[in-house]
Amino acid sequence: MPMKLDIKKELNSHSDRVKSVDLHPTEPWVLSCLYDGTMHIYDYSTGTVVKSFEVSDQPVRCGVFIPRKRWIVCGCDDMMIRVYNYNTMEKLQAFEAHMDYIRSISVHPSLPLVVTASDDMLIKLWDWEKGWATTMIYEGHGHYVMQVLFNPKDPNTFASASLDHTIKVWSISSPIPNMTLEGHERGVNCIDYYAGPDKPYLCSGGDDQVIKLWDYQTRSCVQTMEYHEHNVSCVSFIHDRPLILSGSEDGSAVLWNSNTYTNEATIQLNKERCWSASHQKGLNRIALGYDFGTVVIKFGRDTPLVSMDSSGKVIYIKQNEASTINLRSIDISSYADGDRLPLVGKELGATENSPQSISHSPNGRFVAVCGDGEYIVYTALAWRNKSFGQGDEVVWDRGGGEYAARRGASDIRVFSNKFKERTSVQTDFMAEGIFGGNLLCVRSSDFVCFFDWESMQLIRRIDVVPTNIYWADSDLVALATDQSLFILQFNREAFETALDQHGGVVGPDGVEEAFQLLHEYSEKVTSGHWIGDCFIYTNSNNQLNCVVGSEVSLLNHMDGPTFILGYLTKDNRILVADKSVSITSYALNLAVVEYKTAIIRNDHEEAAQVLQKVPASEHNKLAKFLEKQGYKEQALDLATDPDYMCELAIGLGKLDLAADIAKKDPSPLKWKSIGELATQEGRLDLAEKCMVEGEDLPGLVSLGMATSNAEILERVAETSVDGKAMNIAFLSSFMLGRVDECLKILISNQRIPEAALFARSYCPSEVARIVEMWKAELRKSGHVRMADLLADPISHAHLFEGYDASLQSEKDNADLMLKMKEVDSDYYPAYKQTLETGIPHENSPDDRKDEAQENGLGTAEPALDPRAELEREDDEDEDYNPGEAGNVDDNPSEEEDDDEEGLDEEEL
Repeated sequence: MPMKLDIKKELNSHSDRVKSVDLHPTEPWVLSCLYDGTMHIYDYSTGTVVKSFEVSDQPVRCGVFIPRKRWIVCGCDDMMIRVYNYNTMEKLQAFEAHMDYIRSISVHPSLPLVVTASDDMLIKLWDWEKGWATTMIYEGHGHYVMQVLFNPKDPNTFASASLDHTIKVWSISSPIPNMTLEGHERGVNCIDYYAGPDKPYLCSGGDDQVIKLWDYQTRSCVQTMEYHEHNVSCVSFIHDRPLILSGSEDGSAVLWNSNTYTNEATIQLNKERCWSASHQKGLNRIALGYDFGTVVIKFGRDTPLVSMDSSGKVIYIKQNEASTINLRSIDISSYADGDRLPLVGKELGATENSPQSISHSPNGRFVAVCGDGEYIVYTALAWRNKSFGQGDEVVWDRGGGEYAARRGASDIRVFSNKFKERTSVQTDFMAEGIFGGNLLCVRSSDFVCFFDWESMQLIRRIDVVPTNIYWADSDLVALATDQSLFILQFNREAFETALDQHGGVVGPDGVEEAFQLLHEYSEKVTSGHWIGDCFIYTNSNNQLNCVVGSEVSLLNHMDGPTFILGYLTKDNRILVADKSVSITSYALNLAVVEYKTAIIRNDHEEAAQVLQKVPASEHNKLAKFLEKQGYKEQALDLATDPDYMCELAIGLGKLDLAADIAKKDPSPLKWKSIGELATQEGRLDLAEKCMVEGEDLPGLVSLGMATSNAEILERVAETSVDGKAMNIAFLSSFMLGRVDECLKILISNQRIPEAALFARSYCPSEVARIVEMWKAELRKSGHVRMADLLADPISHAHLFEGYDASLQSEKDNADLMLKMKEVDSDYYPAYKQTLETGIPHENSPDDRKDEAQENGLGTAEPALDPRAELEREDDEDEDYNPGEAGNVDDNPSEEEDDDEEGLDEEEL
């Protein structure tokens, strides 16, 4: 039967004639070399132009990636070779390589060598580590050399195709060809090597409109394939599939079966002549260059043909050859997460069709292989054919070992575990896919239907189009679409109840209550697997994630696309494979999964029992899980990270516990957080302690000012000076009334102008000294005239009107500060009112004394009225002026205005 090829167009760009294309092996890029002298790099996953290069005013006929150097090498009709860095777009080299058009470039897979072919009938070998020196010239063709290509299985040799009707095979160390293959009736345009290990084949296409397959060991033509109506311009072996691609100037591209040499598919894209093709190993994509643009087509699935049973036995298929790997043969737990496991496959046998999917039965005894519209069920151990039949897909029932096969778009057959057909279903819609598990799922282009395996009764229709469906051992199911992931729960009792109520008949949409949507996530799932009630999956961002309840946690980042094989309970490891079936593993403790599952189910007793099996290294992660579920108290008991414990304690309002945690593992951030919350709750003693421990000097200043606590301000002032925090020291000293200390701080910090202004306002007795310091600094920096303009109250007394009064105010303020230190802070409001108005406050100390006597609290010495006390002491001073003594708040701004008025224009 013909092969079933799912061909999809991924990129369809429109441009001038494309003479050469090349796919990047790791990035989703295709390089297009255009006849108009430019090159473009397209991202075929997004359909956008990533980079563009203006190369020449002549056509660019060939260009290739050199990924290990991040280069592009191209050849043009101006006979020049140019080298670009495709990241920086910098042109690294440009040199004349041939005497005519350059047709082809091929890069050695490991050595720094490039071979080029030209219309000058020469082939040249270049070494880029020797400054792009020519290391060998190969002569022998009698016409234009159209293509050269290194042999991937023997890179010391390469082949060339020429319009002289021949193909020659060369050794890089000899200018004489090893052999010449003759058979084409006209010129040969293109060649490609078969990269598989089993066949020494080379294919070619020419102007005689045929494709020939050569055995270069026997130097014979194996097969000639005819279809095209014009020159064959490009050929390519499709790796990992028995296919050969050919492109022609008649506008068609054909996929040939390399085993039967039959035409499997013809691709017509209506872009005129096809000039070039590219395919990379491990990519199920082909790039084609046409007269009117570049096209990238995808065929088949991205997932590798690999399956694993629950015991760890893996079966994979490459090129129709099935092999097995036993993961129990090595100690997986001894390898770090992401390390490639050193596994060696053992050959099982060949498949009888071209496989497109493979899956183990639930018990692991059988393997179903589908391809070419047929399925074959093999025994997993001996690889014997157990059953076969027509079918595009085969899926397994999770419980009874039955399986279903889809034939075409509406015929679904169900087979018993004895491989006998048990029943069939004819759907009234076009079935595009089926999925196995607890229920049989049939997908259309708009919805998916769930059927009971036993009765084939419709259970529920859901209007989503899943790319895959994953069933847990319980009734949980994950539906993965192109954009979202849905977690649902199947309720069989609800379905059976509804069935009984309706006499065994349900509507076209089934029973709505049969499924309950639990969670929805915006994720594009590429593969998935259930471990209990925990769903692990890989996504399009190459992440390995874990879902338990509503929580999604990242397990690991991966270097490229990988696909989950399964989970080994014994080793607590998740197994994943890439496209080349390289297997790696990642740790996931089963006890952790069981604990999370018990919490989700609100079974805290079971969770407590399971917790005993969870290693201590996982406790902190579980604490974060508990916090997300709303169990902050339990999270605090389980947490081990001090920072996280402190955060939880703060969130729960347990400030004393948070302080104890911070004391054991101190950090300024912890103390600041605790201090802020303690301040909000009015626990000023704890707030002060936190600010001291966290060295929060601004906070201490604010606290000292708010509580009138001179001790705090004094401590801050001393600490700040030692720690060079001059602004904090200045503010603390100023609030304490220590203007002399403020002045010292400004001077020590070389803030002389500010010191002079401060002295004029608060300590005028120091003005003359500081002005002299200011003058000295100005003269030292060369500003002599500016220094001469400065005046001081000693040498220019006439400019400082009221200077004597300000000196007296300075003295009075100093005396007042001494008096205020002796007043208790509780009496400050009464003291302040008395000072300002002369009228005793109702809550004066005398009133409080009377209240104390009335309440039987004893007697106390009568307190003096503060203002009277000040007047009594000041009366002893013969120069005392009562009017001035009451003015304890001087107005420095007015004095400064007076000084400014005292300077005439000439002196200014």
